Amino acid sequence: MKKIDNFSNSLRILKKADFEKVHQDEIYRTGVIGQFSLTFELAWKALQEMLIRYGVLFTLGSPREVLKAAYKCSFIDDEKTWLLMLNKRNISTHIYSEEKIDDMLVLIQEKFIFAFTELENKLREKYISRDE
Repeated sequence: MKKIDNFSNSLRILKKADFEKVHQDEIYRTGVIGQFSLTFELAWKALQEMLIRYGVLFTLGSPREVLKAAYKCSFIDDEKTWLLMLNKRNISTHIYSEEKIDDMLVLIQEKFIFAFTELENKLREKYISRDE
């Protein structure tokens, strides 16, 4: 499925981020946060399509609605982390404090990449099992 592939490709790039370099290069920091935002956007859209495919959603919903439905249907395991990601994605273009940028980069490295990877595995598993 194209949306899962797009999400996976974006995640692959995010996983390559050098989190040592983010402390030395402002442009690199901005790039990592931008890649996180893109990966999140592609993740919830892939989730939305999968939930529609499974008959859980019948209309397009907001990211929050999709995440809540995905949690109820066990597509995601940690609703709090995903809602935090949504919040961070929403404010990512308005962060001007170096401390808040650092906090966001720590979340990306320590929590969000893991959550994205779990989702990628779950989407691939459910997509394959749905087609069998």
